[in-house]
Amino acid sequence: MATANPFAGFDFTKFMGDFSVPAFDVEKMIALQTKNVETLTNANKLAAESVQAIFQRQTAIAREGAEEMTAAFQEMLAAGEPKDKMARQTDMTREGIERGVANFQEITAAASKTNQQVFDILNRRFVESLDEAQSFAKPAKK
Repeated sequence: MATANPFAGFDFTKFMGDFSVPAFDVEKMIALQTKNVETLTNANKLAAESVQAIFQRQTAIAREGAEEMTAAFQEMLAAGEPKDKMARQTDMTREGIERGVANFQEITAAASKTNQQVFDILNRRFVESLDEAQSFAKPAKK
């Protein structure tokens, strides 16, 4: 037994005629997304440059450390009184620790600075993006 279509005779065009969708500005949306991509690209570039600079500095620190270690071993192998060698070894150990702490602080400060710069760039764009997106919801001024 076939049932009759309950919508047969219903005019959807009349029903949907009163339904209005606000105009969507595609150009504004493309501009917004373009700015977002540019901001992400700039933030990534800054982060990559920072990582490269930090890596180069770490390499230089390692090279300096190896050179200093070689010089220290040569100094320890040189002739001299054991008491004097022990005192010099203590001094070199203290200097090495101080230098290591200073190098660690330098590297962490550089990384923190970059993190803050990248965060500021992204945060600023996020706020701008919200303001721009909010303008989409506002009716156009005539």
